[in-house]
Formats: sequence, C-alpha cells, structure tokens
Amino acid sequence: MNWNTPYISKKIDDWIEEDIGNGDLTKYAIKKNRVKAKWIAKEKGIFCGAEILKILFKKIDKDIEYSFLLNDGDKFSKNQKILELNGNATSLLSLERISLNIAMHLSGIASFTYQIVEKLRNTDIKLADTRKTTPGLRIFEKYAFKCGGGINHRMGLYDAAMIKENHIAWSDDLVNTVKKLRENIPFTSHIIIEAETIAQAKDAIIAGADSILLDEINIDILKKSIKELRLISKEINKKNNGKRLIIEVSGINHLEIDKYLIDGIDFISTSSSVTKSKWIDLSMRYI
Repeated sequence: MNWNTPYISKKIDDWIEEDIGNGDLTKYAIKKNRVKAKWIAKEKGIFCGAEILKILFKKIDKDIEYSFLLNDGDKFSKNQKILELNGNATSLLSLERISLNIAMHLSGIASFTYQIVEKLRNTDIKLADTRKTTPGLRIFEKYAFKCGGGINHRMGLYDAAMIKENHIAWSDDLVNTVKKLRENIPFTSHIIIEAETIAQAKDAIIAGADSILLDEINIDILKKSIKELRLISKEINKKNNGKRLIIEVSGINHLEIDKYLIDGIDFISTSSSVTKSKWIDLSMRYI
C-alpha cells in the first residue's frame, strides 16, 4: 500500500481539522514540555494502523519521536506494550484521541477478519471484503481487512463490473449485457455476475462472466451444484484458452462460515468485518 498519496494526506488532514481545529484549548493547563508515553493493549487482537499513524504523528509535530513495537498485521496480547512516544506534551495530547480512534477501529476489523480467516485455513478458499465500508474510510478499512489475512475485492464501481439483481432487472438479457460491457470497458476489467439461483448462475456462465457470485443460496444446493457449474464453465471456456471461472459465495452468516468449506469455491465474501466488528481497546498512558 502506498501511503504517500495526496488522497491519503488529505484524509488525515481532515481528521486533524475535525478534532484539533484551531488548537487544543487545554494546552494552557500543561506545565511540562518534553514528555514520554506508551500505548497498552487492554485486550488481545491483531494490530493495524502503524503506517497511517506515522504520517499522522509527523503532521501534528515533526519532532515527535515514536517506536512501534508491532507491525501492522501482528498479533498482540492483553497488557502488551504496542508503542512508545516521546515529544512535546501538547502535541502528544493532541494526537491521542485521533490516533487511538483510528488504530482501535482498524485493529478491530483486522482482528475480526483474522478470526474468520482461521476457519478457512487448510482450504483453497479465500476471504474477500465488500463495498460495505464507512464513507471516507474505505481504503483504510480494506487495508485493515488485508492485515487480518483477507483479500480485497473491488475498491469501487470503477475497477470491476459487477452485474447485480437490479442491473439484470433494468437491462437486456445477460448475453447482450456482457457483450455491451466488453465493448465499452477496458479489456483488463473483470466482469462479475451475481446469481440468486443456480439457473441464474448457469446463464451467467453461458453469457461469458469472468466470475459468478452466488448470493444467499442454500448450503445443500451449493454442495450439489458447484461441480456442475465448474463442468459447464470448462466446456464454455474451451473457446477462451481454458479461462478459469471464479466462483464466489456471499450472504453467509459469519458464524456459520465453516459450513461452507466446499471444494470448488474460490472466495467467500463478507461485510461483517466492518459491520459487525468492535473496536479493540487500546490506551495511551504517560510515563
């Protein structure tokens, strides 16, 4: 991930403006100048946020000295020290809330993702995220998902074409829809078609989808149908130098994901890492 972009810099500037504005009014109560502080984990988890916080710290005060004792994606235990800080007292107070908030939020997503990924270990199935993210925080939340061991799905509407239920209802038949897409989008773009039934999935394969997304389909039906879908795809794609269909499954309760470890599924996608996770509790304490 390249953190040195104008987009990310502007986002972090916005966080600082939101919380600090024209300056911390409590600075007039501070007598000490140079101080030290540390971050302590109040519960176990997977850490995420170091690379973002390095930029944040320097924006608030370029003279702040910091030492991360963990890298993004590392496990930590309760009461473990995560970070050491040394700098102007007012600066450390100013960065405290912003930095803890983003680190607790992202570490929560990474930790939740890791728990699900562990259920997929020793299988060929990967966990993918979705576009159900907090507006303005997508790039950071998807990074946290990746730190937890997941795989990033498309970032937005611009980097892959996904034909969902409403697209199908408001467009031509699938064959013509895929044909129009191939004629109008970059040849490197991926075409995904969402199917709510196995019949729709077969139509999507015949239409030429690169991927099919099987949404909220009964587990027993999936077990019976994945192999058949693979065979249909293999026959269809003989004309395309054996291009392999990607099969993704979604609409699964994250607590039941271990029931869907079916041969032939490439990805299980979930929004739960963002929508169901809780913040990991971290604390900044002064030395």
